Amino acid sequence: MRRDLVVVGAPTSAGSYAPGQEAAPGVLRELGLVERLRAVGRRVRDAGDGPLHVWAPDPQHPRAQNLAAVVQAVRAVADHVAGALEEDADVLVIGGNCTVALGVMAALTERDPDAGLLYIDRHFDLNTPASTREGALDWMGLAHGLDLPGAAEPLAAAFARRPLLTPGQVHLLGIDPEAATSWEREQASGLGLWWGSHTDLATRPGPEVTRALGALPSGPLAVHLDVDVLDFTDAPLAESTDGRNSGPTLDALSEALDTACRDPRFRVLSICELNPARAAGHPAVLHRFIASLQHALRATPSAP
Repeated sequence: MRRDLVVVGAPTSAGSYAPGQEAAPGVLRELGLVERLRAVGRRVRDAGDGPLHVWAPDPQHPRAQNLAAVVQAVRAVADHVAGALEEDADVLVIGGNCTVALGVMAALTERDPDAGLLYIDRHFDLNTPASTREGALDWMGLAHGLDLPGAAEPLAAAFARRPLLTPGQVHLLGIDPEAATSWEREQASGLGLWWGSHTDLATRPGPEVTRALGALPSGPLAVHLDVDVLDFTDAPLAESTDGRNSGPTLDALSEALDTACRDPRFRVLSICELNPARAAGHPAVLHRFIASLQHALRATPSAP
């Protein structure tokens, strides 16, 4: 049997391009997420939410918008995850945007410096406020975890360890190189980051995850999912609508999550960039997504 499972909400869109993701924790709960996890044999405790932050334009800090709110949100995630790990529980974090992964890894590396991160995302998230004028910190999370040149000081220094991550602790899957900035491609190459493409994740999800897991350290494992990796036509869930007719279907992603969450090192799954409003015309996709989480986090591999 698996450990108990603690569910944590991170209702923040502070680092995003617009509001929406802050609603995800509440909507998934309303649709029965906790009850459905219990139905597959997990002992589940809902630890509630961190601070609510709804995106608003921040003209005073145009290249790192809502930075103080982002730091507050990720520190709250770190505290929640650390508390659950102290109870020897696994954790499901429902974001929010991708900066949430920094809080997860702060808690894991505090317990074991050899913690690994499987980062499933269409983007490298290696931009900094100095490398892009977009200003949205949600595609800058890994840059701050790795403390790249031009990172915003309050976020790069938000935790006890700096840099929070080393390149060997991270493996990215689902990357679309055409969606990367030239800065991101240069940084990924210079750091020697391990990554796999969105095409490979779509066509052979299980083997791609197995390959990635084999390259990660022996310590506890976090799995981070940005739902924009999905084919938006198959599963309209993400804030970004760019992934149309490319990337894994939800069925393929479910296979990937199932493989990752069965790894004996697994401790935390974080879900980010889910905007429930995107599913307004196809609400069944939210139930399908919950079913994927339910299957990946079931009590035993033989459970339904």
